[in-house]
Amino acid sequence: MEHTAVEGIAATLEDLATPCLVLDADRMDRNIARLRTRLDGLGVALRPHLKTAKSVDVARRVMTSPAGPATVSTLREAEQFVAAGVRDIIYAVGIAPAKLPQVLALRAKGADVAVVLDSVEQARAVASASRRAGTRIPALIEIDCDGHRSGVLPSDRQRLLDIGRALEDGAQLRGVMTHAGASYAARGSDALRQCAEAERRSVVDAATILREAGLACPVVSVGSTPTAHHATDLAGVTEVRAGVFVFFDLVMAGIGVCRVDDIALSVLATVIGHQREKGWILVDAGWMAMSQDRGTRKQQVDQGYGLVCDVRGKPYADLIMADANQEHGIITVRPGSAGVLPDLAIGDRVRILPNHACATGAQHAAYHVVRGTSSAVEAEWPRFGGWQ
Repeated sequence: MEHTAVEGIAATLEDLATPCLVLDADRMDRNIARLRTRLDGLGVALRPHLKTAKSVDVARRVMTSPAGPATVSTLREAEQFVAAGVRDIIYAVGIAPAKLPQVLALRAKGADVAVVLDSVEQARAVASASRRAGTRIPALIEIDCDGHRSGVLPSDRQRLLDIGRALEDGAQLRGVMTHAGASYAARGSDALRQCAEAERRSVVDAATILREAGLACPVVSVGSTPTAHHATDLAGVTEVRAGVFVFFDLVMAGIGVCRVDDIALSVLATVIGHQREKGWILVDAGWMAMSQDRGTRKQQVDQGYGLVCDVRGKPYADLIMADANQEHGIITVRPGSAGVLPDLAIGDRVRILPNHACATGAQHAAYHVVRGTSSAVEAEWPRFGGWQ
């Protein structure tokens, strides 16, 4: 895939059509450096999850080499990144047998694409497809570390061994992986460190069971942005997968993983009306621009559909997008706060920090890249969506 970023475009934030997605590259670079430094100190590799970015330009800045390693959540992502030269990929969603021909096609292009599974049925399907194709598809067994989603309990020794042996009948057992999804509900450093240790222990225990039975388990993979930033011991782990750390968002700030000032992604919107008697300012970014994700609703501070900043990216005190229609956003002062509604005229611009970077990014086709408080747009980086 050719590099498609439009460098040096003559535009400022005031020139852009709204709503659109803005990326502060300085913040992004700091976020990437922060986690890399942390993991280097713990002696483990970073395998970034590219599901948040969905962009070749961002991927090249967060991966440790042009060839990867990388994690994806859709085969559409895998196709795009393989075309861009990425060669080391984990497709980190439980594999459906009907998708194995796509996996084999990617591997035929020279990419080492591994799949994830948690059942004997999936393992047999992967082994059967491997035998028919005359190649061993690598697979990782997903481990359930916290009851959040899918996976095999590390205590379920027999199921682990049955899956591992089924894979070895034609495919390849690459290792074990887990995702501490429950960490998103944790609050405070102590709780997050406990999540990180439970995540680590689950896969290390599972790997030990497989190895003691004579099954190879070279990869021991963990990953979530909250645990990646709070783990203090990663002994036995070979790699960490994390994704939203590149941009961060209001959910991560609410958990305590980052500060609001670390959030690199925002949606640029234009003021299109007032309802002064209601204390409302209307903008042209509704839930189609912000997504309907309300992930901060269960946190200590409910940020509505997003936290509102001026066009330079400085947050207004307690100003949120409190409600949204498809193309209308309603900005108001947080109920019960001491915030004051700013004097914004029709045509003025604001930037809105998202609850969930992945969901908000998915509404847009490109990042408009700025640095710090500058309004100069230095590049436009395409992003993609979809599954096929």
